[in-house]
Amino acid sequence: MSATLPPKIIAYLKPTCGWSNGVRAVLRKYQLPFEDRDILGNPAHYEEMIRKSGQPLSPCVEVNGRILADVSGDEVEAWLVRNGYVSRSFAPAGVPTNASCSEEEHARQAGAPNVAFHR
Repeated sequence: MSATLPPKIIAYLKPTCGWSNGVRAVLRKYQLPFEDRDILGNPAHYEEMIRKSGQPLSPCVEVNGRILADVSGDEVEAWLVRNGYVSRSFAPAGVPTNASCSEEEHARQAGAPNVAFHR
């Protein structure tokens, strides 16, 4: 990792989902710029996620070409620390970083075809 350049991060996420919001919160906590690709609103993003990760579950995060498939915010944070992209911060993320989608979120997303819900 370069001290001057942040990693290129693409996050394949649902607009509202506990797991997806946890990933967003971790990336924001470390002030890492990322591209938030909506896998429910854009079928091409969902298909791209499956092609790159080899599986249909979200969230998936791509960091400098490395795919982290079916991960929580906690798992993304641990990977970023372990691989030297960030130094661990104990600052609050603002939302739970390892929480499932609520029943409300599942109900709102029920109309999305061919999308597997995380855990």
